[in-house]
This record gives sequence, structure tokens and C-alpha cells, in this order.
Amino acid sequence: MSLPLTATARLQFHAGFTLDDAVPLVPYFARLGISHLYASPILKARPGSTHGYDIVDHGRINPELGGEAALARLVAALKAANLGLILDIVPNHMGVGGADNAWWLDVLEWGRQSPYAGFFDIDWEPPDRALHNRMLAPFLGAPYGEALASGALTLQFDTATGQFFVQYYEHRFPIAPQHYTHVLRGGGDPALEDLAQEFGRIGLHLRDRSAARSAAAQGQQALVELASTRAGATRIEAAIAAFDPWRRPGAIACTGCWSASITAWSGGAPRPTRSTGAASSTSPRSPASGSSCRRSSTRRMS
Repeated sequence: MSLPLTATARLQFHAGFTLDDAVPLVPYFARLGISHLYASPILKARPGSTHGYDIVDHGRINPELGGEAALARLVAALKAANLGLILDIVPNHMGVGGADNAWWLDVLEWGRQSPYAGFFDIDWEPPDRALHNRMLAPFLGAPYGEALASGALTLQFDTATGQFFVQYYEHRFPIAPQHYTHVLRGGGDPALEDLAQEFGRIGLHLRDRSAARSAAAQGQQALVELASTRAGATRIEAAIAAFDPWRRPGAIACTGCWSASITAWSGGAPRPTRSTGAASSTSPRSPASGSSCRRSSTRRMS
């Protein structure tokens, strides 16, 4: 049974003031005549968030606030005092960029096919027809050509998931699986040709989202298994290194990842551009520059 709403007290939760910290305050609020506690966002946000609006996981209570167990303790205290709880939930409050919002990363990887595409305010058919079905977002700190030439954009492989992606500082831009074929053929290794063909066929099934994602998952698992052997890891490293003529095969860039500059993505030296927008390209053959992006309003390249 809902309680009559007569007065609220809003609490701003963060790592320094958790859900458990509010429990001893409940009797005080009851004596003040408060009917409901009005809580700031409590879903999982970026680490260290002081406001909670940069949510990265809508399926978890923020562990920095004490998690679900702490929420249960607060709710029990409120019920004992006959107080209600109001949660601050704004659907389009999300943390984008970075590498910790699974919904955002899925949209970058699959575009309009992503089951989360509708969760973002994305204009897939803007007036500029060249941008149809593409997402352009302002993440780069310099014009695209300059960022590419500087080595700030790196092509990497995740050995845990079997995914190729572009890294730009803390930002991760997944490569669309149907374009893995270009990466795997980069080094001209015949041993990778079968896998390259399998990923290339994903493009034929894009209208069948389930089939496309299933084929991608199988291919990525095959890459995980390949990378688990030293010989396989060396082959993947060589394929990635082919996109950077200055990189020597065998130079591991980070734990669990092999990275290489993607200077060669455009088939040669990068061409400067006036745009400072960022580019998450789904194909190593066709990088793109970007335009505008709000917190959760973006356009996607596909």
C-alpha cells in the first residue's frame, strides 16, 4: 500500500555517504514529519561519481553505495518507521564513452541492430544522407587526421572476449564483427583466411539480428581459443601489426591486449580533416570523423 506523500527529504548518495549511512537518520526524518525519503540515483554509475547520473549499468545497485544488500537494509528501516522511498530515475541519464557501459558499447558495435539502440536518442537518418546509419560523436581532442597520425588511436584485440576495437585513451570503440575480415586479412596469413571468411559472411545476415549475433559470438569464441595459444596469439598480433608499419610483431602493448596504430586504415597516410569529432569506425578500411553528441544523444557509424 502506497503512503500519502506529504513531505520529502532528498539525500545525495555517493561513496562518502552510502545507503547504510542513511539508516540511522530515518528516525530523525520520521520525527520531522517526513513521509518519503527522496534518493539520488542509486544504480551503478561511473566509479567515483558524486551525483550518480552517469549510469553505466541499469541492472545493478551501485556497489559504491553498498549494493543491493545496503538498499535492503535502508528499505527495512524505512518500513519500520512507516516512511516511503522515492528513487530518482531518468532514463536518458547515462555515462557514455569510456569502456564500462555495455549498452553503449553494444550500440557502437551493432548500430541499429543493437537491442539497446532505442534506449539512446540517436538520429539514424539526419538531413545529411552521408550520415545515414552512422554515429558520429565528439570524442577526439584533435582533428581526426592528427589524432590518427599521433598514434592516439590504436587497434586492439581483447583476448577475453575475442573482440577487435579501437582505443582512444579511456574510450573504447568496438569494430563491427562483419569487418573483422579486413583485420584478419591484414597480414596476409592463409591460416586466418577461414575465420576471415566466416566474419565476412556476417554481413549477409544483418537483417536477421539473431543469426548475425550468433555467428559473431561463434567467431569471437574461435578467436579467444586461437589467442590462447602462443602461435595463435602471434598470428593475431601480426594481423594487427600490419596496420602499423612502425610496429614490430610480438610487442605486447598491454596485458591481455595487442595494440597497433591504425594509420593504415585509410589505405595510406591519414588525410587531415577539419572535424574534431571522434570516430568509431566499424571498418578498418573506412575511418570517419565525427559531429555532435549529447550525453546520450549520438549518431552511429555502421
